[in-house]
Amino acid sequence: MPGIIKERLFTPGPTPLLMEAQARTLTAANIHHRTEAFRKIMTETLSLLKYYYDTQNDVLILSCSGTGAMEGSISNLLSPGERILVGTAGKFGERWTGLAQAYGIEAVKVESPYGQPVNIAEMKQKLASAGPFRAVYIQATETSTAVMNDVRSLGEAVKNYPETALVVDAITGLGTSELRIADWGLDIVIGGSQKAVMIPPGLAFLSVSEKAWGLIAKSRLPKYYFDFAKERKNQVKGETAYTPATTLIISLHAALEYIQRIGRENLIANAALLAEASRAAAQALGLKLFAASSYANAATAICAPAGVDSGAIVKELRARFGAVIANGQGSMKGQLFRLAHLGYYDMADLFALLAGLEIVLLKLGQKIELGSGVRAAQEVYLRRAAQ
Repeated sequence: MPGIIKERLFTPGPTPLLMEAQARTLTAANIHHRTEAFRKIMTETLSLLKYYYDTQNDVLILSCSGTGAMEGSISNLLSPGERILVGTAGKFGERWTGLAQAYGIEAVKVESPYGQPVNIAEMKQKLASAGPFRAVYIQATETSTAVMNDVRSLGEAVKNYPETALVVDAITGLGTSELRIADWGLDIVIGGSQKAVMIPPGLAFLSVSEKAWGLIAKSRLPKYYFDFAKERKNQVKGETAYTPATTLIISLHAALEYIQRIGRENLIANAALLAEASRAAAQALGLKLFAASSYANAATAICAPAGVDSGAIVKELRARFGAVIANGQGSMKGQLFRLAHLGYYDMADLFALLAGLEIVLLKLGQKIELGSGVRAAQEVYLRRAAQ
């Protein structure tokens, strides 16, 4: 089609950017990281990060993707010969086992089918009968399938094991779902910059409990760059062990100020509203949700109609409307598409995306009633607005 096609991200990461945060980096790009000016920004950012996490635990910032913090949570907690328990129900859960294998650590798996949450009752049973385990690893949200795991119940169980840490990949869970770190016993909780905090990729952050620090002190796996104790020692002074991504930290500072201004709980509510409206729209269009239960707020996974490759939907949305959504990953590619609900993203964005999706489905030969999905989303919005 002729005319302007404005590209918009609706992917689980990278996500739409907060322009206020981007503008801040342009005015501070020349700040050196070993100066008082940067130490002030770093110290304030760490304090704001505690608000975002809703924790009094130590928080750390690493210049890497979320996977770097995931790797660090293996190398910093474990010693040769120790074992871990992994709950997996998708591609990101499987990453834990790959990281363990890289370090020669035995991982005992509790594996659920794609589209299902991890079986927490089985995790508890393994803890009691197949241990000891130095750490337990799970996703708060399995982004590849758009399923939320019950980390609260798992945390309450792991609390009973003083020599076992619970590590939660909350890279898409932070800012989209409730995570009560102290109450639930979440020892390490990992986040990433390209998700709900609305800035580009390149930073990972994590909260670390006192229980986890005690276990970290016993770890004997090799580590160098991802050395949490070394980072703690430096970051308490407003510095980092190695050269940080200064512009991203400045951007994070601005984004966290924005989140504090609107309220952490309202950021979570925004994702929940978008997710509920997306599910209602999909069902109104006769589409099946990929997740069988425990729907995530961070993203919605929708099965492609029979006979349609989800890649065609992804391609047509981008070509016609500049809307970038995510295909399925691995064996799920071609079977489902995913709409994200995190980042600088509101209801007006969702209404536009759903209207475009309806046209794409019609062009791909599906018999749908134009406006039915948008209407279902509008009804969710009006019902929530009346509460």
